[in-house]
Amino acid sequence: MNYGMIKPFDIADGEGVRVSIFVSGCTNHCYNCFQPETWDFNYGKPYTLETEETLMQELSKPYIAGLTMLGGDPMEFSNQEELVKLCRHFKEKFPKKNIWCYTGFLLDEDLLVGGKRHGEYTDEFLSYIDVLVDGKFVEELKDISLKFRGSSNQRVIDVKKSLDANEIVLYLE
Repeated sequence: MNYGMIKPFDIADGEGVRVSIFVSGCTNHCYNCFQPETWDFNYGKPYTLETEETLMQELSKPYIAGLTMLGGDPMEFSNQEELVKLCRHFKEKFPKKNIWCYTGFLLDEDLLVGGKRHGEYTDEFLSYIDVLVDGKFVEELKDISLKFRGSSNQRVIDVKKSLDANEIVLYLE
């Protein structure tokens, strides 16, 4: 897996001050994507053990609320294996902090069993994610007044409540 950037102090991609990793690779190719360079799976730098150590050091700061994964798309198959390891390590080390994830894929259509982005690591990956912002960015539905999303079709989902209820439970309207 490659990544394009790590933001050690991010206040735009989830609640509170967060550490964000922008992974490489996305097949959604949303029109007017804010980071089209991340569509390329080879963009940026290889994710290594040193990268993870840097992330953990930044995440350990007391003012950090949690980890955000975006990109590219964390739910691409080639990203899930490495990110599930990162999430596992993060939750072991920081059980009181949360994980946000942004994806162009839909939780109920693409990420659950039978979906086009459900694979070997998806269920475990989803088990670590607290809030999922799902859905492609749609330029015609762009709304800069929305919290933590770019277009009105995107949903801010409470993953744990959704999985327990077997239906989408929104974290934010």
